[in-house]
Amino acid sequence: MYHRFNETKYPSTNIEMKIFKKQINLIKENNFDFYSPEFFHKEFNIAKKEKKILITIDDAFSSFYENAWPYLKENKIPFILFVSTEPVGKFGYMTWEQIKEIEKEDFAFIGNHSHTHEYLIDFTYEKFKEDIEKSIKIFKDKLGYNPIYFSYPFGEYSLQQQNYISEHFKYAFGQHSGVIDLNKNKFELPRFPINEKYGDLERFKFLINLLPLEYKNIYPEDKLVDNKNNPPKMYVEFFENQKNLENINCFSNEGNEWNKTNLKLEDKKLNINFKDKFNFRRGRINCSMKDNDNWRWFGVQFTVKID
Repeated sequence: MYHRFNETKYPSTNIEMKIFKKQINLIKENNFDFYSPEFFHKEFNIAKKEKKILITIDDAFSSFYENAWPYLKENKIPFILFVSTEPVGKFGYMTWEQIKEIEKEDFAFIGNHSHTHEYLIDFTYEKFKEDIEKSIKIFKDKLGYNPIYFSYPFGEYSLQQQNYISEHFKYAFGQHSGVIDLNKNKFELPRFPINEKYGDLERFKFLINLLPLEYKNIYPEDKLVDNKNNPPKMYVEFFENQKNLENINCFSNEGNEWNKTNLKLEDKKLNINFKDKFNFRRGRINCSMKDNDNWRWFGVQFTVKID
């Protein structure tokens, strides 16, 4: 997941083009194909052994169009560009003419990123629905269709909001880290955020070589946490034939700093026991496991409402 390109005053969402090009070359050097969003959709439910890389860009900033788009177009690298409809045409954002130019290419796909790009978790349910419905109407007016891909602003959503999104889209992406496999929920798909801090080439090479840490279910199903259930009671159900689960380690930002989390594995069920509350707006936990093939990884993001 990328945002800005060559906008160094925004390091948390920016990547320099010279680094971006090296990252693309690393993908090629590791013999991974880029995943066209068209085939991502068509093949999602088909078991696969080979790995492919899907590039996504959020927010449709002008710096994407000016800096990354010419490079991606020249090399025909497929991607999804997630657009929030309200800021289109404003200073620092792409115009509808530019979005339409990109959308014409068969390797470039547009995704819906809400209308306002506000903290939608803070909206009433009715206001949330109005925001999404307005974005859908604008997409249909401007492009002739509503995209099948959605990404949650800031990766935040409640179960109620996720259920609504599932009625209007075929896939939805969050901002929790992980590798997609066919067992992942289509409406909370993970992505690895890439920026100046988390975009160095050693880390990038590690990320693209990760394998999915598969699971059957994760609880709680609702990733919205408030004062009544902070910290949440969390557990993961794995499949019967999975091996090396005793090698799993998890780290979370409970208590506002990253620490190793207490785990208890029983009969393919991993209980995750948080010691402290999540104090920041977004609570994260990342779990990894080294097995015979390589490192495996999944992450979860909780949205924390603190009164």
